[in-house]
Amino acid sequence: MKTIKWMGLLLTIALVSCNLGKKPEVAKEGKNIGIQMYSLKDDIGGNAENINSIILKIGELGYKYVEAANYWDGLIYGMSPEDFKAKVEAAGLLPLSCHVNKNMSEDMEEVWAWWDKCIATHKAAGMKFIVVPSMPTPETLEGLQVICDYYNQIGEKCNAAGLKFGYHNHAYEFEKVYDDGTVMYDYMVQHTDPDKVFFQLDVYWCQKGGYEATTLFEKYPGRFTTLHIKDEAELGESGYMDFEKIFNNIDKSGAKYLFVEVERYNFPPIESVKKSLDYLNDAAFVKADYAQ
Repeated sequence: MKTIKWMGLLLTIALVSCNLGKKPEVAKEGKNIGIQMYSLKDDIGGNAENINSIILKIGELGYKYVEAANYWDGLIYGMSPEDFKAKVEAAGLLPLSCHVNKNMSEDMEEVWAWWDKCIATHKAAGMKFIVVPSMPTPETLEGLQVICDYYNQIGEKCNAAGLKFGYHNHAYEFEKVYDDGTVMYDYMVQHTDPDKVFFQLDVYWCQKGGYEATTLFEKYPGRFTTLHIKDEAELGESGYMDFEKIFNNIDKSGAKYLFVEVERYNFPPIESVKKSLDYLNDAAFVKADYAQ
């Protein structure tokens, strides 16, 4: 009897050991989707130390690449571009893009020096894109043309460094209509060089401005290298955005990368961006491997 008991005990120990030695099941591969880090601004706050844990959490959630939203004087979130790149890559992410801004001034020599440093910084960080997230609203088309020329020049500088330059919209670019009936956003797309300036279409702000993203995809095919996928809060929960229609027509846009952006929350920010990614991962109309 003792022999049988010992054999049973040994068998139990062996089975437990086998189970402990098994590798955990690999999580289902998520889709190739990035996040605009502004979505986690409330978690990042003014404490630069928070950024380290936030970057790790973004990778753990299953996002694949990031677009930063904090550049100042050669630093990204207070880090050198090399340190930012290393931390992002250590979390299994790609440092793909950043929002920056520098308006024209009387001292254009200083402005161009700023852009030279900005471009060098983001190249060192391994990024592909630099995006201006907003601009003043010119009162005349002549004033708007000056800005279009400015953006073409920035794009030329970015191209020379191996980066691409883009503009991100809000609603006002669609709401501003000039005396001759020209819509500000239309003029910008039509009067910037496609080889120098792409447009990062924020599909939510576009709709708030009275235009459907799919209409713009048809009107300006290939101009939207990256997209901001946004809703009233978490993606797909408000019913305001018809994401299925957008994704069924997305190939016309020319988009190569998708960034989730959440500006308002019904949940804590990290939970909110998780729900938004889960929505896209679960949606049959979103490709499994979107980025090119």
